[in-house]
Amino acid sequence: MDTSLSSSLMIFLLLSAFILVSRRVHKKFSSSNNGLTTYPFIGCLISFYKNRTRLLDWFTLLLTESPTHTIVLHRFGAPRTIITANPVNVEYILKTHFANFPKGKPFTEILGDFLGRGIFNVDGGLWHAQRKLASHEFTTKSLREFLVSILREEMEKRLFPILELAMDTGRVIDLQELLGRFTFDTVCKLSLGHDPCFLEEGAPPPLLAEAFDVASAISARRGAAPVFAVWKIKRALSIGSERQLKEAIQQIHVAVQEMIHDKKMISDGEDLLSRLIKSGLDDDVIRDMAISFIMAGKDTTSAAMTWLFWLLSRHPDVEQELVNEISELVKGTGGSIGYAELKELRLLKASLCESMRLYPPVAWDSKHAVADDKLPDGTIVRRGDRVTYFPYGMGRMEALWGKDRLEFRPDRWLDTEVGGLKKVSPFKFPVFQAGPRVCLGKEMAFIQMNYVMASILKRFRLRPVRSDQPMFVPLLTAHMAGGFKVQVCSRDSSSLPSSGPPQHQMTQGF
Repeated sequence: MDTSLSSSLMIFLLLSAFILVSRRVHKKFSSSNNGLTTYPFIGCLISFYKNRTRLLDWFTLLLTESPTHTIVLHRFGAPRTIITANPVNVEYILKTHFANFPKGKPFTEILGDFLGRGIFNVDGGLWHAQRKLASHEFTTKSLREFLVSILREEMEKRLFPILELAMDTGRVIDLQELLGRFTFDTVCKLSLGHDPCFLEEGAPPPLLAEAFDVASAISARRGAAPVFAVWKIKRALSIGSERQLKEAIQQIHVAVQEMIHDKKMISDGEDLLSRLIKSGLDDDVIRDMAISFIMAGKDTTSAAMTWLFWLLSRHPDVEQELVNEISELVKGTGGSIGYAELKELRLLKASLCESMRLYPPVAWDSKHAVADDKLPDGTIVRRGDRVTYFPYGMGRMEALWGKDRLEFRPDRWLDTEVGGLKKVSPFKFPVFQAGPRVCLGKEMAFIQMNYVMASILKRFRLRPVRSDQPMFVPLLTAHMAGGFKVQVCSRDSSSLPSSGPPQHQMTQGF
């Protein structure tokens, strides 16, 4: 029997048995937690299973209805889970009581096979050592300059020719897929000093890229599984998706270990792998850190840019303002964009922040309580609880962003009095985390996104071939279901397809 069918049958049988028992005692023992009905033994497993394809919107609705913007989930087969969209709670979890909310064994078990002992999947002393080393490297001017040189080469030699060919031939392209290939080449060059040539026209997908896609997708499904025991059994038996995961991870390990070996034969290099080797860390730790860096940069920036390009296609007025900002900035530079110019693109950065508020590359993130605790809103935390903060839902809270929270309004980030961006609490907008584990690559991410967005907007207009609302799909990194198909036109062309009137109200989710 097909293993996926066997898994579904197993879940069905478990649910049927528990539903039968629960119905008999429902009237007497069922309870409600902020509108979330739970049952004896199975908790909210039935509701969770029914809403498994729309968890983001379901959680957002429950959080909106909760007076504290926090809910508690009890379900069979998973730890007790607290989900919050309350910034005060988020600050408490990520900063104030940081030591009590590490990633924890349940989280590291889900991603442990894939990310190993890399910086994004460890706690304690090993995390501190890696964090200190990575923090130094990410703040060096030489690494920023190296990134800009990589971006310039990728744009001029690979991305622009593809866009120009699509423009000349009228071919429809999948912008999400194209940007994903671009960012994979970029992050591999920056992290490994290796060019996978993923963006080369006509080249087959590199095995490393395919293995990363498989590993990240299956690892994400582990975290969203209604009953964790199912994937654990499949892993123990090495069947179905867990066997695929094992094979993909083996491919990744072999490829990265070969690169480490080759790098040791070279005396110097500007990439992160060369810098890690100089630190004297164990090869397995270097490998896992490199894998973590690739995973962090592979799809996050491409996802953010994809959603912003889509939003701009719905708001041509904002797109024109961005083009004006870019054009004005590069007047005195001969049309070139460098690191100094990138820092001055305030409206572009505001637009990226607004896009990530509505469509965060990482929709949620979880920690696990070491000891009993209590959140500032009064929610009781028990040792071992999974505690999740929820950027997707936070971006849709009227209490945080006002009645126009569902609208795309980059100006909400601009401080007109001082001429810069407003200072927004990272605990209100935690798309880069916050506190001691705040994303080290945040500045590098904005460098990449500003450079790519500005370079494309300056030369091209991209128009979607479909007018319907795309679906936001959360995996380890969220993406647009079905891709983002566009036609490419010259920015200077006078015969451009109409994008229609601005669409101010969002229709996806809440």
